[in-house]
Amino acid sequence: MHAPIVRKRFGQHFLHDKQIIQRIVEMIAPQPGQHLVEIGPGQGALTVPILRKIGQLDVIEIDRDLIPPLKSRCADKGNLIVHEADALEFDFAELAEPDQPLRVIGNLPYNISTPLIFHLLHYAHDILDMHFMLQKEVVERLAAQPGTEDYGRLSIMMQYHCQVIPLFNVSPAAFYPPPQVESSVVRLIPYQEISHFARDYKHFSLLVREAFSHRRKTLRNSLKELIDDAEWKTIAVDSHLRPEQLRVEDYVNISNQLNPK
Repeated sequence: MHAPIVRKRFGQHFLHDKQIIQRIVEMIAPQPGQHLVEIGPGQGALTVPILRKIGQLDVIEIDRDLIPPLKSRCADKGNLIVHEADALEFDFAELAEPDQPLRVIGNLPYNISTPLIFHLLHYAHDILDMHFMLQKEVVERLAAQPGTEDYGRLSIMMQYHCQVIPLFNVSPAAFYPPPQVESSVVRLIPYQEISHFARDYKHFSLLVREAFSHRRKTLRNSLKELIDDAEWKTIAVDSHLRPEQLRVEDYVNISNQLNPK
């Protein structure tokens, strides 16, 4: 296979290590009849072995130059359905069916991974699970626990929606061109029923964002635009704590207390 033309604006790093590819496919464990969607198939490192296993696969690819060779490689492997689109703007609900939730996979470009994950959270109720290759530090932030340096807005918003399971790390040598950082594979499983439900999700999201926009300050100071002194007296959380000391359910409870309806 010829070395692909790498387009920096798309943040492309093509996976080529066969052992890593096999390990990822084993972790995904695709089964015939399941509806898998791959974001950024590139040269088809994951596309080909998965298509062989399940016979049909939707892929979303923004780089039109990669699509003809990808179709050629997959011509005798199964039914490849290509959506030439930007995954950040793609409506995943168009692919979802009530009795067949989506399984989303991808080696995500580092420069869009976080906004893309937030975009996918809008469709969490349509998704069975997600398996992504991400920058290692992003996976650490997704899985971080309260009181740690990596814990922040991304941790809380993801853990509100999903169980986060880091799987294994991948060295830069597994890619062409090799990235400057180590990567990790993560499994995200959206909760069928959210245990700590925010009555006003927009307010909950705003609360978390405001708290961590000033993470070195106490909650009383970082949230002063949203919560006044009188309201703090009604909230069962110490306002002198720092944002990273609160659990997901603590933020939900604060939001729900401020929005009782």
